[in-house]
Amino acid sequence: MEKFYITTSIAYTNAPPHGGYALELIQADVIARHQRLLGREVLFLTGTDEHGVKIAKTATEHGKEPKEFADQIAKEYQRLTKILNISNDDFIRTTDRERHWPTASKIWTRIFEKGDLYKKKYKGIYCVGHELFLKKSDLVNGLCPLHQTQPVEIEEENWFFKISKYKKQIKEKIEANELQIIPPSRKEEILNLIGEAEDISFSRPVESLSWGIPVPNDPSQTFYVWVDALTNYLSALDFATDGEKFKKYWPADIHLIGKDILRFHALIWPAILLSAGLELPKAIYVHGFITVEGQKISKTIGNVIDPFALVEKYGVDPVRYYLLREIPSNEDGDFSEKKLQARYNGDLANNLGNLVSRVAKLIETKLNGELIYREKFLDKEVEVKVEQARLAVAAAINEFKLHEALAKIWELLTFANVHIDEHKPWASEDPDRLLKTLTGALAIIIHSASLLQPFLPETSEKIYKTFEANPEVKDWEGFHFRVSDTKPLFPRVM
Repeated sequence: MEKFYITTSIAYTNAPPHGGYALELIQADVIARHQRLLGREVLFLTGTDEHGVKIAKTATEHGKEPKEFADQIAKEYQRLTKILNISNDDFIRTTDRERHWPTASKIWTRIFEKGDLYKKKYKGIYCVGHELFLKKSDLVNGLCPLHQTQPVEIEEENWFFKISKYKKQIKEKIEANELQIIPPSRKEEILNLIGEAEDISFSRPVESLSWGIPVPNDPSQTFYVWVDALTNYLSALDFATDGEKFKKYWPADIHLIGKDILRFHALIWPAILLSAGLELPKAIYVHGFITVEGQKISKTIGNVIDPFALVEKYGVDPVRYYLLREIPSNEDGDFSEKKLQARYNGDLANNLGNLVSRVAKLIETKLNGELIYREKFLDKEVEVKVEQARLAVAAAINEFKLHEALAKIWELLTFANVHIDEHKPWASEDPDRLLKTLTGALAIIIHSASLLQPFLPETSEKIYKTFEANPEVKDWEGFHFRVSDTKPLFPRVM
């Protein structure tokens, strides 16, 4: 079987999970499930980034040791994958001394032996929120534009990485799409940044950063948190021991990340890999930020999206649907609970739910609960609509436009509802016309259930069960569809 390796970024454990990271998990899950349906052997990785000054500081504020605090938050992220029905195959933690630390150390050693690390004294401005040295040109009115905080001035002796050595090679690979960046706007963004890139700090003194991985050749230094974090994509593959997983799954087919960490993944990470003599990932998919009713998410404002509370209130698939449909996959998008309710009642209850319910009840009342599928009763128009939707959904997923993929499925569902309204099977006295109408509607429902599998897995399964259908069946000729449940898929919410 052809392999497929997809990763999310690893979540920083300075705070509990929020809606933005939930979106990233769900987006990656859709792609992973889609690839499995195509018959590929998928490895889907997520995890947590648990080192750094910010985590040590936050742990102290909570009266905990850094490891204790990281353990607590990491469990919440693991719980989030379960709550959201994420199909990840592995969950890596950077505090894992058996799996992760040996890989980070091995990568450091390779780069050091390549002659790409050197030690020097450095004076610069440091953003604790980013865990990153910034340039003055990065600031807006003297503040970090993302965190709206004033960086602190630091002077220290660190190990630096010769990123300048690899700039030209990385630029050529991105321009040639050997390293594909989606969407194109992010490709242009990183190409503009590469020209200004300078050698970067790869470590910090232990007295400044004790909560991290020790540098192998220099115990007075600790891994810079981003160097440590990026190597997680290899540590989950047993890279330190040259494991079979590494040989099978590397390079990654897709790194799915937020736009704020594009520079790390499209410049620093490729440079690390080139220095270490490893292949680059094939693609980086970049999503935007979520605002809440037009405002940036902020603990101070109190508009943080709690994914656990949303799932408890609306159910997992409505939350998955809203985030995937309402938030453009590769752009910024706005969250509103009113919009969620509108999508729930409009798209899920009135469109999909109503379609499944009315067709099930018509089969139950008009055909004694059973429809034997016959190709001769399928309208050509229905066949064309289904095929157009199938191709459009696959194309949209491949272009990382998951919102457009769902829109195409809903166009098909809307067509089915209109088709039923026009043909009025409840009033039909013509057996053939009745069978044609219900066969076409049921074909759309079952095809839609198949298309929805990556997006709304629970709903897809419920639809199959409603008609006692087998998702493994490809040729339905002569298949007996039996109605077993006519309860609404999505009871309306107020």
